[in-house]
Amino acid sequence: MAEVIRMPRMSDTMEEGNIVGWLKKEGDVIEPGETLAEVETDKATMELDSYVEGTLLHIAVKEGPVPIDGVIAVIGKPGEDWKIAISSAGDTAAAPAESAPEPAKEEPAPQKTEAPASNGVASTQDDKRVKASPLAKSMAREAGIDISEVAGSGDHGRIVRRDVEAAIESQKTAPAPAAQPAAPAPSKPAPAVTPFVYGGGEANYEEVAVSQMRKTIARRLSESKFSAPHFYLTIEINMDKAVQLRQKLNEVSPTKLSFNDLVIKAAAAALRQHPAVNSSWLGDKIRRNKDINVGVAVAVEEGLLVPVIRYTDIKTLSQINTEVKTLAGKAKEKKLQPDEMQGNTFTISNLGMFGIEEFTAIINPPDSCILAVGGIIEKPIVKDGQIAVGNMMKVTLSCDHRVVDGATGAQFLQTFKSILEEPIRLLV
Repeated sequence: MAEVIRMPRMSDTMEEGNIVGWLKKEGDVIEPGETLAEVETDKATMELDSYVEGTLLHIAVKEGPVPIDGVIAVIGKPGEDWKIAISSAGDTAAAPAESAPEPAKEEPAPQKTEAPASNGVASTQDDKRVKASPLAKSMAREAGIDISEVAGSGDHGRIVRRDVEAAIESQKTAPAPAAQPAAPAPSKPAPAVTPFVYGGGEANYEEVAVSQMRKTIARRLSESKFSAPHFYLTIEINMDKAVQLRQKLNEVSPTKLSFNDLVIKAAAAALRQHPAVNSSWLGDKIRRNKDINVGVAVAVEEGLLVPVIRYTDIKTLSQINTEVKTLAGKAKEKKLQPDEMQGNTFTISNLGMFGIEEFTAIINPPDSCILAVGGIIEKPIVKDGQIAVGNMMKVTLSCDHRVVDGATGAQFLQTFKSILEEPIRLLV
């Protein structure tokens, strides 16, 4: 009997997947492990592989959002009735979509042929003529690569993600191309621009479609903010000795350590002493996590991702530094895998590099706390009865009052502060 293909859960926070494009068409023979479509989740654009073999009898949703377990396709033997398979699966949601005809598309007017752009990027029309996946086309455009010059390794020479990644790597090592002469100016004058007049006329704005990532951020943080009773504790830390230690360590370290590495390591050490902060609220019970897995907030173009440093307390500063750099790079390239963003027991959000001195953060479920880290600021302090210049840093701990009480959070911050003010303790 034909097999109904449903939208899988590709990450722990995914509620729906957005089908970007199909790499197979109805009537194609499918082998197990072949990629059927590209799906945008709340965290990345991923390839949806088939787990069955047969013929692709029906595509239920060609593009757009589909909820978890929603029908997206049917695979079976040639000539089988896919409607019977959907009916037997108890899901008729896809049937009306088949009967509703697509609106007729207007034929585009003939386009005037123009000289190719000087940066070597293929035009949108050229993109459509090349056999390439939507994700590969998008990556090529962002990297400034002519998709028509990339060799495809997919079915029937189709260009897929790995082909574009290889082209990007070869581009990095290739010598810079010679400058091309500028394209001649258009013969007809540019149209006049109407100046914007304040206080009248039509509104001047732009509307942007909400991505799957932004939808999930909005939903999860709204649930966290309005269901978890937040309270906030702020403490100021003298980072003078941390500054000195970092300078000495970087003289021998295989990687250049950052202050964020010291913060992550110190937080992990403090969590080992205060397990109540390393806990999760599960409704009818509280989970005391034995492992310390610190999530590190990373800003990307469409929102915020939180890759996880597992077993943070037993890793060296160099290991933490390397792992954070690797995961942050993958986050910005949308290459993070779901398992690299799961299992966090505590989260750190650092905005110090943006000049922010102090802020509060919303707890990242299922954690019970998140630490907001500000920048290191030189300011006058009283030291041994004298006015001196100190390197001061403010941190704010957001706590879920269902799990962590004020005294518990304060004790954690005192331990965290004492470690950073005597950072040699991180090395023993």
